[in-house]
Amino acid sequence: MSKKETTNPKDVKSQNYEANKMNTYENSKKKKDKDLPWWVELLFVQIGLPDKLLIKILQVKKKSKELIKSDKKSIITFLFIIISLAYFYPVIKHAKNKLDCEAIAKNYIIKNKNLITFNKREIRMLSTNFCYGGEEIYEIENLKN
Repeated sequence: MSKKETTNPKDVKSQNYEANKMNTYENSKKKKDKDLPWWVELLFVQIGLPDKLLIKILQVKKKSKELIKSDKKSIITFLFIIISLAYFYPVIKHAKNKLDCEAIAKNYIIKNKNLITFNKREIRMLSTNFCYGGEEIYEIENLKN
């Protein structure tokens, strides 16, 4: 009859440890042979851009990471200011266009309608009305007649 082979768990562990210890060259080679980032592969391997450009890009990348780490608060403040200006720009632009339209309409009313009896508030009201599509200016001629 055949004898059953038994394995000692301590022997298996020591064999695995020795095998892993011997494979340190292969492990280090795997770590060194990491895949290149896609943009490096595309720009510098496939297209063939000069290596000096890659060095400069990597230096700028390193400096920008250091800058972000050291000046995080000021960068966040700057971005907040830019975002708030971008958010309020349409409101400011609309108000400026409205004021410009009212000034042009006011000058038009004064020059073309020859209004002496109306005061400044009434002229401003008519110019605002005209800018928003009102037709009260055209009714002024009918009142004169």
